Amino acid sequence: MASRNDKHDDHVPIVSFLGPVSSYSHQAALGAFEPDRYDYQPAATITDIFEAVQSGEAALGVVPFENSTNGAVVYTFELLADRHGRFADVTVCGEAYLDVSHCLLGKKGSASDSPEMSGACTPTISSPMPLKPRVSPIHSLKHVKRLLSHPQAFGQCEAFLSVYLKGVERIDVSSTSRAAEMVKEDTTGTSAAIASILAADVHGIDVLAKGIEDREDNTTRFLIIIKGVDEKAGAADKTKSLISFKVDHSTPGALASVLQCFQIYNINLTSINSRPTKVVPFQYIFFVEFEGSKLHDPTGMVGKTLEALENYVQSWRWLGSWDDKLTR
Repeated sequence: MASRNDKHDDHVPIVSFLGPVSSYSHQAALGAFEPDRYDYQPAATITDIFEAVQSGEAALGVVPFENSTNGAVVYTFELLADRHGRFADVTVCGEAYLDVSHCLLGKKGSASDSPEMSGACTPTISSPMPLKPRVSPIHSLKHVKRLLSHPQAFGQCEAFLSVYLKGVERIDVSSTSRAAEMVKEDTTGTSAAIASILAADVHGIDVLAKGIEDREDNTTRFLIIIKGVDEKAGAADKTKSLISFKVDHSTPGALASVLQCFQIYNINLTSINSRPTKVVPFQYIFFVEFEGSKLHDPTGMVGKTLEALENYVQSWRWLGSWDDKLTR
């Protein structure tokens, strides 16, 4: 679905996002670009977004990268690893942050059922000091038999779920908005979704609880991807870059030697992640995000760092530089 009209104008660039419409990715995309200058097209999976950008079908893609509560989005890192060279031309040219407040959406149960309000948390051996939910349900949840959402959303709402929906079957779906869509389609009325309040409006379903995320400052970071290199990206005073690399796992200190290159040239690291190589078990592709731009490097320190690390890696790939949008 295009945001401007049903038929795409070939002169209007397409932004691909993880759909359906009303998803958090959709909201991030709308916030990152001027709505009247782009067509916004939902994709079923993050892979579809990468494919649309690589093929040129979409000018830009918006993909979830990490959440402040639940950490890295594994699916995106898997695609950035690009083990088979499917997305060789895809790079990161920007980022966007979105405050994420989750709601429990579904259909109201029996009018005679009252919502559970206590929020009592029973200590156990495995969880001697359980988190207390920030909110209570608006309506009874006794009729809810299964819960649908994106895995990231489940991880961001554990306190509420462990108290009010303990033991309820959880079903992973491609996005929170898709979960809301599926709940609308469920004729039994016994399904619920973790999604945004916007999704409730779009799909015409009830809000059973509001603000169920564990932390009030729950935020998701999205990366903006492009085919090729955006030479204008990463030109601000505050910038970030992302690289991936592989080291010889049999060489003691190989990873430490790579990281020391950043220290030597006074480059600050902002995150380190890894994914399996899927060539040799328990060997990894590493991802390092750092402050500075490869494209606009007035001091030359980023270039020197990247040149130095070539002595310690088996291979490496620059994945992009962009303006740092984090407000500290």
